[in-house]
Amino acid sequence: MEDHPCPVPRRVGLVHKVSSAEASETAHFVEQFLRSKGVEVVTDEGEVGRVADLVVVLGGDGTLIHAARLLGGRPAPILGVNMGNLGFMTEVPQGELYPALERVLSGEALVSERMKLRVHLHRGGRPERDVDAEVLNDVVIGKGALARMAELDARCAGGYLATYKADGIIVATPTGSTAYALAANGPIVYPTMRGVILAPICPHTLTQRPIVLPDELSVQIVLMNDSEVYLTLDGQRGVRLAKGDLVQVKQSANRVLLVRNPNLDYFGILRAKLRWGER
Repeated sequence: MEDHPCPVPRRVGLVHKVSSAEASETAHFVEQFLRSKGVEVVTDEGEVGRVADLVVVLGGDGTLIHAARLLGGRPAPILGVNMGNLGFMTEVPQGELYPALERVLSGEALVSERMKLRVHLHRGGRPERDVDAEVLNDVVIGKGALARMAELDARCAGGYLATYKADGIIVATPTGSTAYALAANGPIVYPTMRGVILAPICPHTLTQRPIVLPDELSVQIVLMNDSEVYLTLDGQRGVRLAKGDLVQVKQSANRVLLVRNPNLDYFGILRAKLRWGER
């Protein structure tokens, strides 16, 4: 997926980390700046999801994931500004906020596409209407703190893959490869690549290693025992699973568009976040 020009926005949505006083104050000044440039500003989250043709996120990666959920499948670019530590998705430091906005408003900014996953829960052989969602980072099927080990039957494109006796399974996008999947010894996958990571969490059989699958294949995971297991989407929503429940994960037709920071590449983010090269 190659970078492409970011359209000049007419209507900009603002989404900030609500628990941060600094982010709230910055949002006020950004709103004033944009209005001085003749740009319409939207701050109501419902309206942001419906009408914004650019979303400015002031916070961290979690706030950006929230903004992507507000947009649903709408292809509005997101400019992520980190208000603390550098994020994997919020690439723009607070000190570079206004130059980044100027690049967007002058038509000089580029955006990169990130794939999403669509998740369906089937219970009793029927789709569960409450779980039909998209994620940017990952789908996690994990056991409760005191529950016994989960037994999870995994299939890929209809063919049997393996039965995992583990604390759970992570199904992640390349963007999500540096999130929970990384802690489960998953590989780091360049975020604009196409592929799906399947990573068991603390498997009983140590030879069951993470695997990267083609993005066009669907993954089906069935809970085979009565362990207390939850389905979590992008770390922000949890649903208790029952024995026999089937979770289907496949590539979404929608993409998340992230405005690039020309002063920082992905390898620079890896070096900064993971401290590569330090002793």
